[in-house]
Amino acid sequence: MNEHTNFLVIISDEHRKDAMGCAGHPIVKTPNLDALAARGTMFDAAYTPSPMCVPTRAALASGDWVHKTGHWDSATPYAGHPRSWMGHLRDAGREVVSIGKLHFRSGEDDNGFSEEILPMHVVGGVGWAVGLLRENPPPYDSAAELAGDVGVGSSTYTDYDLAITDATEAWLTDPVRQDQPWAAFVSLVSPHYPLTCPEEWSAMYDPADMDVPVGYGKGIPDHPELRNIKDFFHYDDYFDEQKMREAKVAYYGLTSFMDDCVGRVLKALEESGQLENTVVLYVSDHGDMMGDQGFWTKQVMYEASAGVPMIAAGPGVPAGHRVATCTNLVDIAATAREVCAVPEDEASAALPGISLRAVANAPDDLDRTGFSEYHDGGSKTGTFMVRWGHWKYVHYVGHSPQLFDLNTDPHEQVNRAMDGVNDPEVQAALIEGERRLREICDPDDVNARAFDDQRLKIAELGGEEACRTAFVFNHTPTPVEQAELNRQKNTH
Repeated sequence: MNEHTNFLVIISDEHRKDAMGCAGHPIVKTPNLDALAARGTMFDAAYTPSPMCVPTRAALASGDWVHKTGHWDSATPYAGHPRSWMGHLRDAGREVVSIGKLHFRSGEDDNGFSEEILPMHVVGGVGWAVGLLRENPPPYDSAAELAGDVGVGSSTYTDYDLAITDATEAWLTDPVRQDQPWAAFVSLVSPHYPLTCPEEWSAMYDPADMDVPVGYGKGIPDHPELRNIKDFFHYDDYFDEQKMREAKVAYYGLTSFMDDCVGRVLKALEESGQLENTVVLYVSDHGDMMGDQGFWTKQVMYEASAGVPMIAAGPGVPAGHRVATCTNLVDIAATAREVCAVPEDEASAALPGISLRAVANAPDDLDRTGFSEYHDGGSKTGTFMVRWGHWKYVHYVGHSPQLFDLNTDPHEQVNRAMDGVNDPEVQAALIEGERRLREICDPDDVNARAFDDQRLKIAELGGEEACRTAFVFNHTPTPVEQAELNRQKNTH
């Protein structure tokens, strides 16, 4: 069966794990993702390797943790090394195509694909360099754009998603696809900001009906590193209640728009006769806080940011099933090799991931550790998260930790680490959290290496002033926009 099974990954950007009908959300409409979940398996404890686009996409490609490969931040994009799972499949003789956003360094690198269609890579092969300045962060003046862009209409991102969807439909229905098994990585950008939503989709939601963010009006949790993140990404300063409600309308509308794009892709797959022999995996690269606890976008370890939606369906995947085992986007590499019957080599055998299809067919393993880390803009120290069972431990190098009981406190509003001295169960969980973290890495060593590498990168780019002025933006331009910017640059 495996030799003739296709593998289709559909990845969105910034889609929080609870914003789906199949996840129980009372407002968001996602009929196509709901249908995919009904014929497949939902992974309820899935995490991003890092709550930021560029390091996560490098980890997803390589199948390894950020601290292992050194893709720490948004100015250290994947550049073809370590070898990607895409390259592993391609070198074994399978056609492997990408359609849409990649956020790697450049299409001139060997990223592992047979072909890259409509790729979006980081700006100028460099990316978001201002995030490197963690020791001496400048004011992040672009933060006002998030609230400023809230509204109704098309954007370059929604136009780009429509082009990606058109291209995917054409690729899937090309008769050539019937000749040999393939793998495809279809990468949409919605519901990533700008929070400008086409009217057809924003009209589905009423600002008055929007759910209020977790902890709304209470300010951010009392922690020095969270204050650092908030002081840098001061998005919430620009949102009053009405603007918050309008932003939620746009985000939910963009989520429904993205869901429609996914539905079109799956319909093309079905109409081409390939649905029954294709394993489909839907994920996002990270979530979005959407005002919860005073934060917008990502960068923090709360579930809305570090958790990701994850749904698999197709041959060998149980239907109507939900999994409580912790999973991660680094598991995609192992899944691709297993589905496509590509044997492990020495390098891939050492990676941390396991096949999601195997996880879906096994009993829940509440002992498997969920993991994420952050070393990017706004942070002044390394942050690490581990999850097992109902406990979630967040380690901040040089600061006190957080500990959450997700059974009794799913919105993570009570830091149980404050009870550690007086509560033996909490004390044991804190010890176990740090033990599990140190099984994966030494946080102090990783933190030091990240800062050392970032100092070298700052120097390589021309110093702090160059990072402050030359590479500042709020979201990556689309390929069309980048082409126009290059044209203007060459003209002048």
